[in-house]
Amino acid sequence: MKTKAPPKHSKILILDFGSQYTQVIGRRIRELQVYSEIVRFDTPADTIAREQPNGIILSGGPASVYENGAPQVDPKIFTLGIPILGICYGLMQMAHHLGGQVRYTGRREYGAGILDVTNGSQLFDGLGAQVDVWNSHGDEVTVLPNGFRVAARTSGSPFAAVEDPQRRLYGLQFHPEVAHTPRGREILQNFVYHICHCTMDWTMGSFIDDACERVRAQVGDNKVVLGLSGGVDSSVVAALLHKAIGDQLTCIFVNNGLLRAREEEVVQRVFGENFHIKLKYVDASERFLTKLRGVVDPEEKRKIIGNEFIKVFEDAIIDLAKTDLELVEPVRQLFKDEVRQAGLQLGLPKEIVYRQPFPGPGLAVRILGEVTPERLRILRDADTIVQSEMEASDWYYRVWQSFAVLLPVQTVGVMGDQRTYDYTIALRIVESQDGMTADWVRLPYELLARISNRIVNEVKGVNRVVYDISTKPPSTIEWE
Repeated sequence: MKTKAPPKHSKILILDFGSQYTQVIGRRIRELQVYSEIVRFDTPADTIAREQPNGIILSGGPASVYENGAPQVDPKIFTLGIPILGICYGLMQMAHHLGGQVRYTGRREYGAGILDVTNGSQLFDGLGAQVDVWNSHGDEVTVLPNGFRVAARTSGSPFAAVEDPQRRLYGLQFHPEVAHTPRGREILQNFVYHICHCTMDWTMGSFIDDACERVRAQVGDNKVVLGLSGGVDSSVVAALLHKAIGDQLTCIFVNNGLLRAREEEVVQRVFGENFHIKLKYVDASERFLTKLRGVVDPEEKRKIIGNEFIKVFEDAIIDLAKTDLELVEPVRQLFKDEVRQAGLQLGLPKEIVYRQPFPGPGLAVRILGEVTPERLRILRDADTIVQSEMEASDWYYRVWQSFAVLLPVQTVGVMGDQRTYDYTIALRIVESQDGMTADWVRLPYELLARISNRIVNEVKGVNRVVYDISTKPPSTIEWE
């Protein structure tokens, strides 16, 4: 089975076998200005052929290919004539299905290693005779399939890199995508440019144009309803859909009473007044706060807010639901920083594009204990000070998140000549790349002092401020 004419844009498909590095592979290919898309490991060969990718990458994974229930590729992909690069488990899949042997030899390779390059493989063009690499495997290929030859070896693996140039099949036992393989980018570059013959034609502008075309083709004359939260993802989707289908889009913004200060004003101004998007504003504050009355368990709060939001949203679209509605996901394949790039290109203001992540349940999970109007007032006032001082000092865009948490702790204080017994505010300011891990930010003492001083003096009901200096893990970024 052979592929048809080349696709409109160069594309690399990544078959995901459960590796912790699969997303990193996708990111590395995008950095080469080539579009990459991650799909299931068992995507049928016929489906892949219709996609017409320039190349395929088989990711690593935690399983052993010879175990019962281990994820297996459709072996027909090796007959498509499309260049394939197998990484770690992906290499073992290739060997396993093409007549080689894979087994656990008792020799594990974890950590740094030196790769000795042989035979002048295209994968290693311009890299020299030795390359620093990063290994992470227990199984290994012990017998190569027919047609394959050794391209490189390490002290622990005689088949660290193998290839069948005639069928354009390549395998690496190490991980070129991680930072610990310093020249891994060049290896992937050789595969993408020299073997797959991809061109650098994936830009944010081309993505937006293609996404608009796909949306128009999918939606036709039908209506689209979008739940707009004001966060970067839904905001970019709103701008993109509006560019694609104009007034066929209606956005619904639900005020659950748990938003940051002026959140509803910003959303209505940006999307209603500036973009002229049809925006339905639903103020359900009382409805949510009534449901939350007396609730202190954080999981119960989340469930109530989630369930109530669905009901409010369903009520809001009751008139629109008389027409056909289409489910569209135009930015599903983008990484977070790419979503931000798209937002800027679509004309969204910086205050929307670079706003910090905000939890779905809103301020309810930053108030430990029961959520009441008075506690919301205290937290909003304190949080507004945190944000304004972070912005004024140019720290806001340098961190992942910066916010206030209202603790269910009252302490004794002295203000003027009077003793007070008021609440405590905790500051949570962290740096992170993706939210999976995080570290507390070493803010200048002067900035911390200014934030603390303003909160204690300007927010009625607070007499103490503390700074959370725990990392994730073991702590989480949010307190609930």
